Amino acid sequence: MGSALLVMDYQNSIVERLGTDEALAAATAAVSAARERGIPVVFVRVAFRPGAPEAARTNKMFGGMRERIGAQTPGSTDVHSAFGVGDDGLVVTKLRVSAFAGSDLEVLLRGLEVRDLVLAGIATSGVVLSTLRQAADLDFGLTVLSDACADGDPEVHRVLTEKVFPRQADVVTVAEWTASL
Repeated sequence: MGSALLVMDYQNSIVERLGTDEALAAATAAVSAARERGIPVVFVRVAFRPGAPEAARTNKMFGGMRERIGAQTPGSTDVHSAFGVGDDGLVVTKLRVSAFAGSDLEVLLRGLEVRDLVLAGIATSGVVLSTLRQAADLDFGLTVLSDACADGDPEVHRVLTEKVFPRQADVVTVAEWTASL
């Protein structure tokens, strides 16, 4: 049973809004290291059908964005080109904040015989937090790559990576993770 690197919400529209050059560089370095060592890399993105019928109006986060989500420009939900995801790349589409919500991620991880997850994503307070909590409840071993995560609020990122995440995950930098492989 092995590990997988989850690269979450590193899609064009989110990288443009919330990403940083530093986090993108760290995430691409993590992907390169994983690929070199044969560790599966799973890219997770959030996307909806045209008109976003999956975004219930009662959902505080997605319901108010229904029109904007449903009218996204072509390519806005594609994984960022810096990762060089080919047709054979493992790309999971989710419908809510957690990488598990509305996706086939758990089935894919079982098929890959993965028991340990390494998390990178935008935003730290969104997909990383939600996925970490759900993955912990599913008994996955967890590592968070702190410098491959970004958040619109640097203080929230700091509190999560320094005080909250260590309760359920090892929190390391990409350099520390790759040195341990």
